[in-house]
Amino acid sequence: MRYKEAEENCIFPLMVMESSEYSPNQCVFRNDEIGVWLYHANCIEFMDMLISKYPKGKFDMIFADPPYFLSNGGITCHAGKMVKVDKGQWDKSNGPEMNHEFNTAWLSRCQRILKPDGTIWISGTHHIIHSVGYAMQQLGMKILNDITWEKPNPPPNLSCRYFTHSTETIIWSAKTEKSRHCFNYKKMRQINKDKQMKTVWSFPSPNGEEKAFGKHPTQKPVALLERIILASTNEGDLIFDPFSGSSTTGIGAIKTHRKFVGTELEAEFINLSIARLKRAIGIRQSSLNSAR
Repeated sequence: MRYKEAEENCIFPLMVMESSEYSPNQCVFRNDEIGVWLYHANCIEFMDMLISKYPKGKFDMIFADPPYFLSNGGITCHAGKMVKVDKGQWDKSNGPEMNHEFNTAWLSRCQRILKPDGTIWISGTHHIIHSVGYAMQQLGMKILNDITWEKPNPPPNLSCRYFTHSTETIIWSAKTEKSRHCFNYKKMRQINKDKQMKTVWSFPSPNGEEKAFGKHPTQKPVALLERIILASTNEGDLIFDPFSGSSTTGIGAIKTHRKFVGTELEAEFINLSIARLKRAIGIRQSSLNSAR
């Protein structure tokens, strides 16, 4: 396999692999006109490369949905049936110390590739979100808000020994205490019927249309990502997702006229991402042509 430099007019000039197969550190999908680049890569190795290339930071915003470390023999309800919580090897816990070490490792790199005034949003359940919040404090980041994403349609708790899990926490943080972060207050107030937006957001889980090409076990609704992006970036800004999954962050970026870079390790989810990104780009281009 050979490497070549991306074209000079590429907004995000990184090494691109000339191959039709998914190999590590390969750009598997790109659209320079819209501003979308998806890589088959280990996010830590990928970010280490970016740190050396962009020492002052590159991204205006990062959204991360890291492993929750839930796949350890538990059960849940899916389509009315009891199933094991087994998302894959990537979601298995190695113990709280190792999990926190992993969270600190990828988060410290995210901090370095953010622009000085950039922000990061991280989603998680109680299994990891407290580790993430503590790591942010250790790294000197400035926590701005913790959003509670309420799911009005959660799966029932089959054991009947706990409350039904119906929320996830999303921490919003600036790169440092000195960052002058972007917050589109007027836009948030506008979409909230001219009232200040609170930190409890209600969005249903992804619907059938959003899973038309398949599904990711921790897939987020596009509407949730759209709100996050609209709240903390401006048109043309560059957004990164280190755990791209089904690339919902990329869909949100395309719909709101931002640029997107994502990394994903699992070939199954890369295929899913490419299908979804192509459709989102097609819809956006069709709407632009109709407006002309």
